[in-house]
Amino acid sequence: MTPGGGSGPMKDCEYSQISTHSSSSPMESPHKKKKAAPKRKWEVFPGRNKFFCNGRIMMARQTGVFYLTLVLILVTSGLFFAFDCPYLSEKITPAIPAIGGILFFFVTGTLLRTSFSDPGVLPRATPDEAADLERQIGNTEDIANGSSSGGYRPPPRTKEVIINGQTVKLKYCFTCKIFRPPRASHCSLCDNCVERFDHHCPWVGNCVGKRNYRFFYMFILSLSFLTVFIFAFVITHIILRSQQTGFLNALKDSPASVLEAVVCFFSVWSIVGLSGFHTYLISSNQTTNEDIKGSWSNKRGKENYNPYSYGNIFTNCCAALCGPISPSLIDRRGFIQPDTPQPAAPSNGITMYGATQSQSNMAAATPLLQSEPSITSEELPLPGKTTIGPPCATLTLGQPTPPSSMPNLTSETGLTDMIRLKEEHEGHQFLTPEEAPSPPGMLPAGSPITHSHTMHILSLASQDSLHEDSVRGLVKLSSV
Repeated sequence: MTPGGGSGPMKDCEYSQISTHSSSSPMESPHKKKKAAPKRKWEVFPGRNKFFCNGRIMMARQTGVFYLTLVLILVTSGLFFAFDCPYLSEKITPAIPAIGGILFFFVTGTLLRTSFSDPGVLPRATPDEAADLERQIGNTEDIANGSSSGGYRPPPRTKEVIINGQTVKLKYCFTCKIFRPPRASHCSLCDNCVERFDHHCPWVGNCVGKRNYRFFYMFILSLSFLTVFIFAFVITHIILRSQQTGFLNALKDSPASVLEAVVCFFSVWSIVGLSGFHTYLISSNQTTNEDIKGSWSNKRGKENYNPYSYGNIFTNCCAALCGPISPSLIDRRGFIQPDTPQPAAPSNGITMYGATQSQSNMAAATPLLQSEPSITSEELPLPGKTTIGPPCATLTLGQPTPPSSMPNLTSETGLTDMIRLKEEHEGHQFLTPEEAPSPPGMLPAGSPITHSHTMHILSLASQDSLHEDSVRGLVKLSSV
């Protein structure tokens, strides 16, 4: 090889190899990338909820009615304190605005506490937990059916447990992948399973469950007192003014009192009725969901009774209103651990459970079942061409035939390249040592062919023959 003719192409080849190596392996220099800030769990929460103040406030997605509730309370109370309380405190007693202020702050506080808190959302099962649960269910079904043959089967919808001598069914939630505990239910609006689910209340913009039920009850009870209080003293204000100036003049002098009386009159019936209904539920230790479904109604049978009732109204009320508040189970402000192993999602986007996941584990343990880079004509060695890596490194002698479903052997691109390469080599004719021309610069004109020259040409021909056999073997392998 001459210094002038061979150094230029070789340098270009070396430079291209270096640039390809550095650009095709970005994972080798992780220090150059900026570390992503850790996310909190509320940022990837699967339910349909809104979060504010970095996850401290949790509400339902539909919050329009909640803002209407807040506006009605603020406007009605504000008009009462601005137009009625000055006259009433002067004519009757200054305790009226003080009592009204206490009720107003108590109503507002319990409303915000009910709306902004976690009602008792149950965390969803992780893919590993769901797979283990469904695998156990599948084994149970196989034993019950007397067969051990696999195949995915939907899990049963219920399990039965005994609570205080009463049989209670636990339903399976296909969204959360868990068996819901007793008294829990899945809210279709928030898309969460809520512990001791009572109902979804759009007026507070949240579900009502185990962790915020007492605040909801105190809200509607105090709102009932506030509504009756404002309505009663607004009527008193109008009557006192009408005794001095007449009824029509009293309405003209205080038009805000008329608006307050109308709002309170139409809302007091529903609020007081709702408070009485939930007082009955607390005294019998029931939920709205159980009462509507008639879960513990005597109509279902004489032996049907509420297993959660303590048998005493006072004890039931103390358990609902004075018991300890359980901590939140979703840990919405916790950080997501980056080193937590996550199962690889399948390519079709369907989560694999049971027998399907065990097959994927076998595929991960078998090299031939994993995806391999496609074999193209650029990776095959040609005589006289410098290759970067060893040829056909992914297929070794003695390996079993890969399945026909793998993309590297059945892809049209790789198969077309191999067939075209085969056709090019079929028309190639090898030269004998006498017919082979001398390489330029290596053998002077007129010089006889020596034994070393003959062996060099024969080695080139043998390499070309071996390459042709390997290409034919690959074509036959792909056709199988």
